[in-house]
This record gives sequence, structure tokens and C-alpha cells, in this order.
Amino acid sequence: MKPRALAVCALVWLGLIAVPLAQAAADTPPATVGKPNIVMILADDLGNADLGYRGSDIQTPNIDALAKDGVRLENFHGMPVCTPARAALMTGRYPMRQGLQTLVIFPNHKYGLPTDERTLPQALKDAGYATYMVGKWHLGHADRKFWPQNRGFDHFYGNTVGEVDYFTHKRSGIIDWQRDGTFIDEEGYYLDLIGNEAVKIIEHQAKDQPFFLYFASLAPHAPYQAPKAAEDHYADSIADPTRRTYAAMISSLDAQVGRIVKALDDRGMRDNTLIIFSSDNGGPRSAVVASGAHSPEERAASGVTQDVLPASNGDLRGGKGSLYEGGVRVPTIFNWPAKIQPRVVDDALHMVDIMPTALALAGAPANPADKPLDGKDIWTTVATGQASPHDDILVNVEAFRGAVIKGKWKLVKVALLPGKTELFDLSADPSEKNNLAEQHPEVVRDLEDRLIAYAKQQKMSEWMKAQPDYLGAQGQTLFDPDFDIDDGGMPQLKAVLP
Repeated sequence: MKPRALAVCALVWLGLIAVPLAQAAADTPPATVGKPNIVMILADDLGNADLGYRGSDIQTPNIDALAKDGVRLENFHGMPVCTPARAALMTGRYPMRQGLQTLVIFPNHKYGLPTDERTLPQALKDAGYATYMVGKWHLGHADRKFWPQNRGFDHFYGNTVGEVDYFTHKRSGIIDWQRDGTFIDEEGYYLDLIGNEAVKIIEHQAKDQPFFLYFASLAPHAPYQAPKAAEDHYADSIADPTRRTYAAMISSLDAQVGRIVKALDDRGMRDNTLIIFSSDNGGPRSAVVASGAHSPEERAASGVTQDVLPASNGDLRGGKGSLYEGGVRVPTIFNWPAKIQPRVVDDALHMVDIMPTALALAGAPANPADKPLDGKDIWTTVATGQASPHDDILVNVEAFRGAVIKGKWKLVKVALLPGKTELFDLSADPSEKNNLAEQHPEVVRDLEDRLIAYAKQQKMSEWMKAQPDYLGAQGQTLFDPDFDIDDGGMPQLKAVLP
């Protein structure tokens, strides 16, 4: 064969194999060398002041160690309640974009996190990660399409609704406990079981593949239940029986944090693992948003007469359900000793920032254009102390209230008549005691314009749409505007909250 003919044949042959090679390359998982493991530990209803390193009488040595050796985000914001916080974490987008901005998904509700939203585990899988979840989901349970294993997690072990009994894993007599879609009836304390599962996952994880582990604790969310031995540890130091149980729940969570860190150390994975610790919202200060406290008789038997819930948000105003800092500012830690040095970050940040930060570290593809992230990559803020990348932060917006932060300023607005507008300088007044709205009308106008712009982008609340059956025959209003949780603009819900 002549040289020219040979060259032509070679080109043809190369052309024939080019397509298969290109297809093989497309099917090959992204390179995973150097990508960090990411462990996200999320507490539930944790009081801002209820950790040892924050001065609490509750002992949390393992979380304290993460804080001591890590970066403490002292102005980090979750959401007022459980479902919106988890939507923000899992999508990097404000939950008002999904209609999940109001309250939580109840057991009788049929909706969930919209399936056209790209989730954090889905994005990490695109970057070659193994993805695992243990614990509380609370982003949809009525249809399997909403379940964690159908939203990007390779493995799920835990419950899909909100609160369950810590020992029976039931709610209203119905088991809400599953492993990858199969409901199971097993004994054991909630935290011990998900801790066991997390340790097994780490022990069996291949070292050459990065992984994402979402450890979503139910504790210290009500009902207030803990093993007796854990409660007895506080028998001499905490008189209030509910506060004693609450403390035991947090210490039990802390023990599981210690087990996770030890498992990573034992596998030689710690130097390549970023651990993030946070909470969904602040501690509850009203029985409207938390139940399960000991009875007045039980309290009296312990010499306690004051009828209060056990969580403490320190000097912060309000609690769970409120737009004030006690409802939304949550203790948050980034810990990765091999990569970041201990520091304190005081800039305002938000739960929506977790996803873009994780995706940047993982080298994951960007979100599609029709689902832009509201969160920012805050790695340089965490790792080097650079300023927050945010121009403003939406705390939340609903049909009847909202709050937005810009720099040191925070606007809280309640639209229910007669309504109210409050402006706080968080740098000088983190307790939100001094309303400066009249002194700074130009700031109020700027932040109101921003809040209204966000409000115009919100989808109709799925919770609101699900509530017609609760309205009275006369069409009476759903809200009583004369009642506020912690004076924070959360209206009393008639015949709705359990």
C-alpha cells in the first residue's frame, strides 16, 4: 500500500475510534485526587448559648475542640424553623424560591423540596463524591420522589418527617425510620443509632474516593428525651428536669461528634476532611414552636416553679420561629486543621453559603442558569478572614413579614396591620433592643427596597396553599395579628400547630 493510502487508512481508523474514546471519557467520573471529604453536622433547635465553648453549663468537649481548632462564624444565620433551613442548606438558594419559606412540612402535607432543584449531594456526585445521609430529612415524605435517596444521596438512614420519639422512632404511633426506603422497627436511642451508622460509613469508605456525609441530628429538638445515664450526669448541676434532659441530649450529640472525629482519625482521613458544625435555627423560647417540656408537677417536685423552655440563646432576642437573632443566628464552626487556622469571623453569612463553598472545594459543576445560587463561596472569608462576599443577606421573606441584612444593619418588617418596621445596628446592638428606624430613614428605605425586591421573587408558600382545610366555615383569617412569638412577627396559627 502506498504511503498516501496508509495515511488515509490511519486517519479513518483514528476517526472510527475517536467517538468511542470520547464517549468513554464522558463516562469517566471526574478526577477525585485532592478533593476533600466533607462532613456536615447539623444540630436541631440548638440554643445559641448552649455549648460549652459559649459559656454554657452543658458539657460539649468534642464540639468545643472543633471550635478551638477551627474557624468560629459568630454571625452565621440559619432560618427561623426546620424545613426552610434544610432547603437553604441543600440547594444554596433562599427557600422562598421553592415556596418553602413558611413554617415546616407537617405529617399530613403532600409537598416537598421541588424535584427540579439541584441538591448539594447531587452536585457533589457530579464531582465524583460518594454521598451519605443519616438523621432527620424534613424536606418531603409523602412521595418517594422527595426522599433523600432520590435527591442525590447514595445511602440514607433516619427519618423523613420532623420530630419522632427518640426511642421508638414513631410519631403518632407510626414508624418513621428507614434505611434506603425500607421502613424498619429497631430499638435504640436516636443519636446512638445515627452515630453508629456514621462510624460504619467512615470505616468502610474507600480512601481513593471523596465522600460527603450529612449528619442531621434530631437533638436537641423536642420531644425532650435522653438516656437516663446521660440525664444523671447533670443530676447535681441542673435542677430543672426539662433543662436537664435537654442538656443530656446535647451531650449525647457531642459524644457522636467525638466518635465521628475519632473514626476519621483512625482511617487517616482527618487531614483531608472539612467538618462543618451548625444548627438549623435558634433555640425555642415558646411552646407554640416546641412541646414536650416536663409537667408543672414534675417541675415542682424538682423545686422548679418557673414554666419555661430549656434552650438559651443568651443575650440574643427571640427564639425559634422569630426573625430576630435568637431565632436565626446559630453557632457555626468550620474545622479543617490541615488547611485553616483558628480564627473568629464576625461578618454576616448564611446557610445558603454552605453549598457554593462545598462545590468550589470539590470542583463541582456550576448550577444551571435557571437555578442560580443565592449563596456565595465564603472560603476566603473562612480561611483568610477576607470580607463577606455578600452585598446583602435575606434572612427570610414571607407574605406577612421579612428581614434583610446589609453590613451592620438589619431590617425587620411585619406587614400584618398595624405592622411594624424595625432597624437594628447589629455591630453595636446584637440583642436588637434599640429600634433605629426613625433615626436612619435612608437606611430603612434602602433595606425595604431590597426586601421588597426579594418578596417579588418569592413563590407562593406551599404551606399556605396546603392550609385551606384548616380555615373555618365562615372564612375567618388564618392569623391572629395580635399574637407574636417573642414579639418577632410570627403570627399565632389558628387550629394548625400541633
